[in-house]
Amino acid sequence: QVNLEESGGGSVEAGGSLRLSCAVSGHSRTGHCLGWYRQLPGKEREALAAIYTGDSTTSYTDSAKGRFTVSLDNAKNTMDLQMNRLTPEDTGTYFCAAFRDPYAPRDFCANKYLANGGRHNSWGQGTQVTVSA
Repeated sequence: QVNLEESGGGSVEAGGSLRLSCAVSGHSRTGHCLGWYRQLPGKEREALAAIYTGDSTTSYTDSAKGRFTVSLDNAKNTMDLQMNRLTPEDTGTYFCAAFRDPYAPRDFCANKYLANGGRHNSWGQGTQVTVSA
């Protein structure tokens, strides 16, 4: 069973940056699909970024491209999300997730996982990000 716990949320002014961290345990370092999602007020949860633990291949949705960067810190057993040039429209709850199938191939993680609608994920409890104008 994969356990996930987010940290690093908080308040920042527009244009600022935040770095979220997700402590991950019980996953496979040789090949597991992990992701970041968010839920904005009044909206459905949306995917942001994915990373394959086997080779750190990443993928992003349009909401994250160019401003957000997902990475692994194997020494700390964390998956991080660096968020830059934040706007008030980024205010919401951010979640990390792990796909429950530990044998999902790299190509699935790179090309299909983020469009999967968050199905078959294990989830962290979420961390709040607030961006003020």
